[in-house]
Order: sequence, then structure tokens, then C-alpha cells
Amino acid sequence: MTGNGEHHNEIQELLRQLPSVDRLLLTPAAHDLGGHYGHGLLVEALRTVLEGVRSAIFSGRRSVPMNATIVQEAREWLEALVAPTLRPVINGTGVIIHTNLGRAPLSRPALEALRDAGEGYATLEYDLAAGARGSRMVHATGLLARLTGAEDALVVNNNAAAVLLMLTAFCKGREVIISRGQMVEIGGGFRVPDVMAQSGARLVEVGTTNRTHLSDYEAAISEQTAGILVAHHSNFKLVGFTAAPALEELTRLAHERGVMLLYDQGSGALLDTTRYGLDPEPMVQAGLEAGVDVITFSGDKLLGGPQAGILCGNREVIGQLREHPLARALRPDKLSLAALSATLTHYLIGEAEEEIPVWRMIARPLEEVEEEAERWKEQLLGAGVLASVIDGLSTVGGGSLPGSTLPTKLLAIDRAHLEELAAALRRERPAIVGRIQDNRFLIDPRTVQPWQQEPLLNALARHAQSKGGS
Repeated sequence: MTGNGEHHNEIQELLRQLPSVDRLLLTPAAHDLGGHYGHGLLVEALRTVLEGVRSAIFSGRRSVPMNATIVQEAREWLEALVAPTLRPVINGTGVIIHTNLGRAPLSRPALEALRDAGEGYATLEYDLAAGARGSRMVHATGLLARLTGAEDALVVNNNAAAVLLMLTAFCKGREVIISRGQMVEIGGGFRVPDVMAQSGARLVEVGTTNRTHLSDYEAAISEQTAGILVAHHSNFKLVGFTAAPALEELTRLAHERGVMLLYDQGSGALLDTTRYGLDPEPMVQAGLEAGVDVITFSGDKLLGGPQAGILCGNREVIGQLREHPLARALRPDKLSLAALSATLTHYLIGEAEEEIPVWRMIARPLEEVEEEAERWKEQLLGAGVLASVIDGLSTVGGGSLPGSTLPTKLLAIDRAHLEELAAALRRERPAIVGRIQDNRFLIDPRTVQPWQQEPLLNALARHAQSKGGS
């Protein structure tokens, strides 16, 4: 009993030594924190830290931290509270359109357009010529029509929204025919059948996973059929014993039978990918030339712009979509429209390869990537980092060109405790993400932006020195 009593008395004495919140607020350091974060948040931080100390005392702690230590812990708590969860990243993975890292980085002009629209007011829904209210639906549509050959276009907030709007507007309560080989799921659990069900359309599957013939579609068309949906295989390949009718054949069949041909192209390719040694990717222009009624695609994949869903087609069809009540719920904001318009302008004036980061990375010659990797290697060797340059492959990613790669050169770091290195680099500002393969930490220069090279190499020099055998 005596021992327990002494322990209780010791705890009570330590608790009495704890400073009050009011006392801590009088310290110069706390005064500075209050000026920056506000009195209310500072009080919450100090109370949180003091409660943690009390819990530690009851768990066996035998001392009370100094006032300066408590205030410093409060500072760290406040910094963590207000720290953004959306942080910039140096992408060293070699995946050009990395969905987890924000897909397509924007061009400098697109960023400037975004800033101009965001830092003040803009003509989002105002017609300067008429001096009256306008419509946000007109922004970027002229550029899209000119670039794709469509009569009209509509922008919503992503491609899933575009597909949902298209199916809801034209197929609700009726049947939509789709090949079993196109019943796809893409990142984040987005499944074409689920979107079709949400739209109120009734799904009619035809063919098999690997082979669907024109006659399968023809046999499935009934009085209840509203359209045929074609969903491009944007994130996987069917190889081997496969068959599928051409888009032109399906369009002809649909129109002969009085139903719509709806095409989810997905990737937003406006340039010919074969020019860069990649597999062929269906282009938006080709889909419209095939005569589809509506084509949908993303703004932030191969188009290389901000997140957006884009619908192109003839003037009457797009007009119906624009007037649908769901279009308001799915509309984009002024920042997306500004960045999208600037991105489309790069295509219009023929500078997409130079200005749009996705295409600049795709078009970058292997020799240039190798020269950069060699420069990095020499600089890191001088800093005591065991670095080398090896052959590798970059991928497009982002649900585009599945299985298609570009030859690249990788900066390889050899040292022990690679997971420890990777974790330390992720804590950097900006965070650095690479990959571990064959007992080496790898960085692909192709996906590192020019202004990120210095912080990348500085961080590697700090963290990547060899630590003995692995």
C-alpha cells in the first residue's frame, strides 16, 4: 500500500507542475503562434499537448517538459493541422499519366490561364459584347469543334460524368447494347455497367468476352433499343483469338435501324501516337469521321489538360445534352474551363509537342533522356551516392495505351535499406516518388519536370549515400 501511495503522490506532484494554458500563452513563442494561427487554435493546440503529457504521466512518465518544449509541440501540432494534404510530387516513376499523382501536368500557359481566371473575376457566364448574362457552356466549345471536326461540343467535370449524361439523356428507360468484351472497370472502381444502371438505361450484352460480331448487335436491336454503346479498351488489351466490328460498321447498322451510336473513346487522343513509337490509339477525329452520334473523352489523359469530360457530336444532339437538367449538376468550374481552353490552343497553333507536358515527355528523344541521366549520375557520384544508368521502359499510364512503352534510361541507386530511402524521399518537399526494382531505387528522368531536377538531386545527395551491404 505504501508503494502505491508514494506512486500516487508522485503523479499528483508532476500534475501540479504542469503549467496552465494561461501561463503558456504569456510566453513570447506562444504569442507569435497566436498571431499566426489565431488565439482559438493556439489554445486548442496547447490543451492537446498538455493532455498528452498528463496521459504520459499516468502511464509512467517521471518528468514534466519545459514550457518551451510544450509550446514547440503545440507549434508542430498546428503545422500538421494546416498542412495541405494535396502536395506537389516529383514523379520519378516513368508513368507519364499517373492517375494517383494527378494525371496530366498542365502547361505553363494553362497554369497562367488558370491563375488569371482564379485570382479575380472572369467572363464565366457574362457576354461582354451584349453586356448581359451569358453561358459557361460556350467556353472551349469552339476550339473543340475546330480541332475534332464536330459541329458542337459540351464540357462537364469528367468523362464518367459525360457518359452518365449521354446515357441518361438518350437512353433512360430503354435498352443499350454493348459487347461483353467492353464491360470494363477502370480506376477507382468505375464500371461501365454501373454507370449504365445509374442512368436508367437497360443493359443488353452481346457477343463473348473475346469475339463480338456485327450480327450479334443486329440480332439484339429491338423496338426498345435506344442505342449501341462502344467503350474503347483504354486500360487493357484483348489479344489472341479476338474479333470486333469496325466503328464505321456499327455506325452504319445503328443508323439503318434508327438507333444512336454512342462512343466512349476515353483517352482524348488528338495526335497520332504511332508517330512516337507507341501502339495506335483511336483518335477523337476518327470516331467523329466514322459518323458516331456522340463521342466522349477525358481532358486529363492524352489530351494533356485538366480534369474534364468532353462530349462532341452534331449540333442537335449536343444541344439536347446542354439543355438536360443533369448538365447543370455536372458542369465544370471556371478554372477547369480556363486551363482546358489554353491546352486546346496548343493543338490549334501546332505546339502541343513543345508545350503540353504529356506530349513533350512522349516525344522526348531517348538520347536526351540518357544525357540527363548521365549528368545526374556524375553529380551524385561526386556526392558519395552509388549511382548508375540502366536501360528501362516508360509507360503512358492513366488508362491510355495499355501495354505500350517507350525506351528510357533510368537513374539507379544502389544502397542498403531501400524502403527507408523511399520513405525519406516521400517526406521531402516536394515529395519524391520513384520505384524499387531488382534491389535498386530507380528514377526515370522522362517524367521529372525541368525545374524539379535541382530539388531531386539535392534530396538524393542527402538521403541516398551508401550505407553498406544490403
